[in-house]
Amino acid sequence: MISIVSSILLAGIEGTVIRIEADVSDGMPMFSMVGILASEIKESKERVRIAIKNQGYCLQPKRITVNLSPADLRKEGTAFNLPIALAVLASFGYLSQEKLEDIIIVGELSLNGIIHGITGVLPIIYCAKQNGFKKCMIPYENRKEGIVFEDMEIIPVQNLEEAIAYFHGESLSENDYLEFEYDNKNFACNSSSLKHKDFSDIRGQSQAKRAAVIAAAGFHNLLLIGPPGTGKTMIAERMNTILPELSFEESMEISKIYSVAGLLNEQNGRIKERPFRAPHNSITDTALVGGGVTPKPGEISLASGGILFLDELPEFRKGTIELLRQPLEEKKVRITRLRGNISYPADFMLVCAMNPCPCGYFPNRERCLCSEIQVKRYLGRVSRPILDRIDLCVEVLPLAYNQLIKGEEKTSKDLKRIVEVARNIQRERYREWNIRFNSQICGEQFKYFCPLNKEEQIFLEKMFNKFKLSARAYHRILRVARTIADLDEEEMIQKNHLAEAFFYRGVDNQYWENGV
Repeated sequence: MISIVSSILLAGIEGTVIRIEADVSDGMPMFSMVGILASEIKESKERVRIAIKNQGYCLQPKRITVNLSPADLRKEGTAFNLPIALAVLASFGYLSQEKLEDIIIVGELSLNGIIHGITGVLPIIYCAKQNGFKKCMIPYENRKEGIVFEDMEIIPVQNLEEAIAYFHGESLSENDYLEFEYDNKNFACNSSSLKHKDFSDIRGQSQAKRAAVIAAAGFHNLLLIGPPGTGKTMIAERMNTILPELSFEESMEISKIYSVAGLLNEQNGRIKERPFRAPHNSITDTALVGGGVTPKPGEISLASGGILFLDELPEFRKGTIELLRQPLEEKKVRITRLRGNISYPADFMLVCAMNPCPCGYFPNRERCLCSEIQVKRYLGRVSRPILDRIDLCVEVLPLAYNQLIKGEEKTSKDLKRIVEVARNIQRERYREWNIRFNSQICGEQFKYFCPLNKEEQIFLEKMFNKFKLSARAYHRILRVARTIADLDEEEMIQKNHLAEAFFYRGVDNQYWENGV
């Protein structure tokens, strides 16, 4: 008798429905599995057999064959343990095949039948819904990941006995299926890490704050450069407080990444605030971009929808910094493996902070102890192609005493209101386009969204030739100017908007071209 159970295989955060077929026939007693299987799936036949035995079910000495299709996909992970066990039980007649239809089943089995949690449950349920399934059986440990799905019946089970009982029509009592649970108010930034951080903590630095607002409004990349102790890190750490709240759709996309990474726990079934990731400069390439023997998202994917902060940028290995080139352009990262490619989202805002030299005080020659060669070598760790991908570069200089003791500064709440005005303008402008922010404008879209009058065109040409800009830098200046115009609530880009955008390109030119 052939039984069929459906499950899902993840590649990155995208899923594919897997059809698990089990057949029992006469012949030499054996348990074989086919379908391009990783070692952990091949080994699962022993876990399945013993788990079934320990639930009191007797498997007659028959020839058991389990096939996982499509046959051309390599199946990995332990999520297929439970569906394989249920398919085998159904093939022996212990379960009705009819009740196994139209349901996705995932879960890892132990020898005593306990079902352990797995990673990636949230994107699994999402894939199930996209493929027309209405029910999903998941490990009880992952139950919180199921409550954000409307029109889905989620059945969390703690052990194989409960799973069997469900298909026999018995009640699961307190573990009965979960219902959709969503309150828009829950998506407010309420992290204790953000509660005590506010832009009002930072005295002075109006130019750096202005750059932070522009970056947040248009989702632009930002570089803060200056001597130690001037507030670069403080500004970066507070940028999350001026970003708009997550929408439900954004929360789902980010939560899928964290689910695959195994970073969602029982108390936190979804991500409710924008990520802020600040890896140490000793981070490995794999930890930054993702991958590994068992592929996992890296820091650039975990920062998707939020901020990736690289403090002391030149202290990172140059090769590690260069890995950011492709993700910064394509907003995703591709990991090439022997048996296929995996891609993860990488739609993050890059915020970097750095000193201009090893001692930190260049170009102040009264305090700087570095030679010209040392300064050039230090700045050379950040290549021109990386700088071209950073829209805004601003100096954060030491404050005078009277700036330190002056009155109240604008709060994060004040700056956030300004950012939200510009974001609302962009939302309305791009509602029929496949972009959300000014930083995503490309190609022919510049004609529609960044038109210039003759005076602005002449000014732009003059500055382009003066700074000897690349085409990439030219387009980034237009994007920044578009954001500045939105902050001023101007429909057309004006000359002053372009001038300010060029100002943020002039700082990196000052250091990398003319600084020494």
